[in-house]
Amino acid sequence: MTFTVLFFVFLFCSLTLAQEDANATDTEINSQRQFANLPDTYELLGKFDAIEEELQAVKTRLQDSENQIMDVRNKERTKVIFSATVGGGGHIGPFNTDTTLIYRRVLTNIGGAYSQYTGIFTAPVAGVYYFTIFFHAGGQYAAKLYLYKNNQVMVMTGDNPSKYDSTDNGGNAVFLQLQQGDMVYVRLPANSHVWGNNYHTSFSGFLVTQI
Repeated sequence: MTFTVLFFVFLFCSLTLAQEDANATDTEINSQRQFANLPDTYELLGKFDAIEEELQAVKTRLQDSENQIMDVRNKERTKVIFSATVGGGGHIGPFNTDTTLIYRRVLTNIGGAYSQYTGIFTAPVAGVYYFTIFFHAGGQYAAKLYLYKNNQVMVMTGDNPSKYDSTDNGGNAVFLQLQQGDMVYVRLPANSHVWGNNYHTSFSGFLVTQI
């Protein structure tokens, strides 16, 4: 009698433990299934990194666009225009050596790039500039003008002396690409002259486009 009761008690306990193990196994399986349905963490991190890179690229493009707009505005604000004449009376020259011609009567000097004390135009910004030179002179001497960029002659104008021609006129013009600090000026060659009276002889220029 006692043995039979013990046998049934043992059997009941075994079934209960088995049921508990089965329930625990089901719980673990369900948990694993739930985790399996969640998105992969590394995949999410990869997507976040890609979005961050795209946002950074957009920010960089916006900054580049703003810089380009500022450059355009700065170029539009840069104005360089000047015009000056020799002024004074009578003829200037001839001299024994080449002489830088100083145009002392300044008509326009927007940007302040031309110096009425040295006769030299100094480019304030890199760009393409347009220059003109004109002269009026008597016919008894040669009349010549050379326009220089730094130490190099760019263009010239002139006329030879004549016994039958009492006056001479001449001029020239040129587009020059200059770097900031380049100097442009006019020289009167040795043994030549121009008239300074009535403002006939002039030197002008302006910035066409900034580079």
